Amino acid sequence: MPIPVDHHHSSLRLRIARLSIVVSIVVLAIKYAAYAVSGSGALLSDAIETILNVIASIGTLWAVSFAARPADENHPYGHGKAEYFWAVIEGILVVLTAIGILLIAVQDAFHPKSIDAPLRGVALNAFAGIINFIWARIMITAGKKQKSQALLSAGEHVQSDVWASLALLIGVALIPVLHWSGLDPLLSALVALNVLWTGFGMMRESMSGLMDEAPSPELVDRTRALIAQNGHGALEAHDLRMRKVGALFFVEFHLVVPDTMQITEAHDICDHIESAIRRHIGSTSIHIHVEPENMAKRHEPGQNGVLVLSTAHS
Repeated sequence: MPIPVDHHHSSLRLRIARLSIVVSIVVLAIKYAAYAVSGSGALLSDAIETILNVIASIGTLWAVSFAARPADENHPYGHGKAEYFWAVIEGILVVLTAIGILLIAVQDAFHPKSIDAPLRGVALNAFAGIINFIWARIMITAGKKQKSQALLSAGEHVQSDVWASLALLIGVALIPVLHWSGLDPLLSALVALNVLWTGFGMMRESMSGLMDEAPSPELVDRTRALIAQNGHGALEAHDLRMRKVGALFFVEFHLVVPDTMQITEAHDICDHIESAIRRHIGSTSIHIHVEPENMAKRHEPGQNGVLVLSTAHS
């Protein structure tokens, strides 16, 4: 059976990814204007980090577009891992950006400069922060609903920028009150540390997808229950294995049936189980290895144990 592709959700992910590029460019322009009117190194570090957002948005569009391609001869399991691959690259870019911001902070600490019109810069940066917050929530919601790692990572990245910008804006607004020139480079360093933390988190989460990490225990247990509830006529199921690639889940297990059962009857049981799993979990590629009872007794089940079907009958 070919790997299923949800064209409606793919189209929606592409539209969000394209719009993300426009939003990130607009936010970059506003944040650079905030630096231009104030001369604040902290606001400059925030603008530099937003350059990464523009690059990340372009990469997200590539990842979502590539992941939406159907399975082919060279990629029989689809292209969903492109989203994880890009998320790792984006995490590396985030770390490199954090290092660049730290270098600016060190330079400003040794060569402090006065900040002109900090409140105007704060106001412009705050406006950019509001845009970012709204857009981050849109991407995170879409990423979770459509199971898109690229959109989810991009949204979390933008949202982390919002919290960093909020702390930065409060600090820059206090500079004329406290008259402490060291506050500006300190704020830049704090922004860099936040960006660094975000980058490592993105890489850690994306690597779990590349390494075929199993989905949550709750989802695995739910799948077991669906097999038990819909395996009418089978005796047991074992060796259940699951993994997730983008918006697609892969499920495989062994299904033990009575020796006297006809192939067509076993096939109908498999169809019933597959329909239930797809109805409750979503886009899923399912592989069921059917075993006659006598052959199943010749070997021990794997590490995922035996699930005795409550609906089984002999």
